[in-house]
Amino acid sequence: MSFKTLGAASLLALSMLTLAGCDQAEKSAQQVLDKAAETAKQAIDDTHKAAEQALSEATQSVTGKEKPEDDAAKKPDSSQEI
Repeated sequence: MSFKTLGAASLLALSMLTLAGCDQAEKSAQQVLDKAAETAKQAIDDTHKAAEQALSEATQSVTGKEKPEDDAAKKPDSSQEI
């Protein structure tokens, strides 16, 4: 009977160690997933910021090209001054 008791205690201890190991593995996996999610979010934010900047620059470039035309249209021709 002492072998059965020792076996049961060993099995219980081994099960608890396994569960503790699984819990630690789960926590580690969750930390890795959280870090990956944070990295992905940062990459998305950086990409969004770069896209907004590119759009802003493109808009300014187009707007910059239109301004001289508008200025030329507003200036009176020399023939009109005479």
